[in-house]
Amino acid sequence: MTRAQGAPERAAAPPPGIVRAARRPPGWVAPGPPPAGARGRADLEPGPGEDLCLLSGDWRIFQQVRGHRWSLDDLVTAWIAGRAASDAPPARALDLGCGIGSVLMMIAWRFPAAACVGIEAQALSAAMAQRSLAWNGADDRCEVRLGDLRDAAMLRAGERFDLVTGTPPYFPRGQGVESEKVQCAPCRFEHRGGVEAYIVAGARALAEGGRLILCGAAGEWDRVRAAAAEVDLRVIDWLEVIPREGKAPLVAVWTLARASVSGDIASSIGTPRSLVVRDRSGAWTSDFARVRHDMGIPSSPPR
Repeated sequence: MTRAQGAPERAAAPPPGIVRAARRPPGWVAPGPPPAGARGRADLEPGPGEDLCLLSGDWRIFQQVRGHRWSLDDLVTAWIAGRAASDAPPARALDLGCGIGSVLMMIAWRFPAAACVGIEAQALSAAMAQRSLAWNGADDRCEVRLGDLRDAAMLRAGERFDLVTGTPPYFPRGQGVESEKVQCAPCRFEHRGGVEAYIVAGARALAEGGRLILCGAAGEWDRVRAAAAEVDLRVIDWLEVIPREGKAPLVAVWTLARASVSGDIASSIGTPRSLVVRDRSGAWTSDFARVRHDMGIPSSPPR
């Protein structure tokens, strides 16, 4: 039987979402709290154009296949934040501009007793982050608020956080071609402010004795130092991330604290430490293997 002449063709169903397979060394056991999984909920399965990828331990994250995806800067930001708070685990943590929730969830994974909040202005990203929190079983203690991080109303009256993180976009608008992919342009270009806006928002949210961890382009030191001084914060640690031995730094991660509680540090630190991701042969360095290990990711390649 042939299709009747003039009858409309039935549109092909979109391909289903993807659950990415784990690629792990033999015998490797995922650390950290186990995820809850989908539990029969259709909204906790990847839809068309989405994938469900591993993050820390057995926790996973929903991503658009052709959208913004979690990356090295998120991993290092969460690692530095975890180290900064290791001696006094945070009761409350905040991620500014949380996007799809990668840093937010790595912090929630690292500190399973912490109540965590993400603020995100893109509705698609905020919804994906909330679904990931539910898949991982952390939505009873973690939430995502839809809105602009610059808006003081995104915080409740008197609300303060022991640990605040953020990965501001790297480029002012007009300094490059903005991607047309969903989510990507505001993640890379300053649609809602740059590192200065994150520092102001972080200072507003930071509890006494807390730490603000920010990741930005490696060349933004002067902007960070000036913005921090405006809100009485000091940089107490500075890490530059070098993608491969012999290359220039790609991003930097700064740890800030209130000037009144930053010990005997009289002025902002002006000399960075460095983390080299790969050696000249392309192999992971021992330092980067430690980052992966600490964040629940295999520290040796799968075989």
